[in-house]
Amino acid sequence: MKKTMTLGELKKGMRARITAVNAATDEMTRSFLEIGILEGSPVRVVHQAPLGGDPIAVEVRGALIALRRQEAAGIDVELLHEPHAEGPES
Repeated sequence: MKKTMTLGELKKGMRARITAVNAATDEMTRSFLEIGILEGSPVRVVHQAPLGGDPIAVEVRGALIALRRQEAAGIDVELLHEPHAEGPES
């Protein structure tokens, strides 16, 4: 069974598939669609601000997109696999 969560809950390195876009406004939903955030698209978190802050950077449909965690909280995802923990660089 796949684990479901929001895009805002993912940590760096995690991969998921977008299952729903529940933006706060119609304008935000339209913006998400215009930049390629679509149901069924795979997504990967490639960067997050220190201490879990804003913004996060995600790769979706070949594009690198920066989102506030509040915006990402309106995007439901299904985790594709358990990620390897990304520890401190050696």
